[in-house]
Amino acid sequence: MDTAVWRDLPVGARVVVRRRLSAAEAAEAAVQGRGTVWTDVIAVVLEVDDDGLTLRTDAPRETTPRTVRVAAGEIETAKRIPPRPQRRTVR
Repeated sequence: MDTAVWRDLPVGARVVVRRRLSAAEAAEAAVQGRGTVWTDVIAVVLEVDDDGLTLRTDAPRETTPRTVRVAAGEIETAKRIPPRPQRRTVR
């Protein structure tokens, strides 16, 4: 991928990063009947460096955020996405 795209992501931005699965992840995905090449990570950028991205997950159904490292060679594409919508209050 064009490194300028993900290297320019600012710390604190909410992003979606498409990354290549490792061989082990691809094998597990195949057994589970899922896609075997790519996965998307919805997260907030914690760090950007020459080796890749450090992210805090922020997926809609995830209750506990995780810190994940995505190596530069695994990144296919990345882009900023809007902040998570605020939950509506129940009347």
